[in-house]
Amino acid sequence: MTGTIAVVMIFSIPIISILTFHQRRLAKIKHNMIKDEITLEKLKQENFLLETEKMKIELEQLKIENTIEKTNII
Repeated sequence: MTGTIAVVMIFSIPIISILTFHQRRLAKIKHNMIKDEITLEKLKQENFLLETEKMKIELEQLKIENTIEKTNII
């Protein structure tokens, strides 16, 4: 009986170590994926703000052009 317990204890320690190492590696991979997703979301937000600003400028230019055309017609 004690021999069986000793064998189980001897073999369970490396198995637990391997499983723990694997879990840590998976956690690091998930951490890196989340960091990449956050970076991507920041870039998307920045791109959205830049496009919005560009559209505002184009709208202002169109308004100015329309007022110039109206004054030229009159």
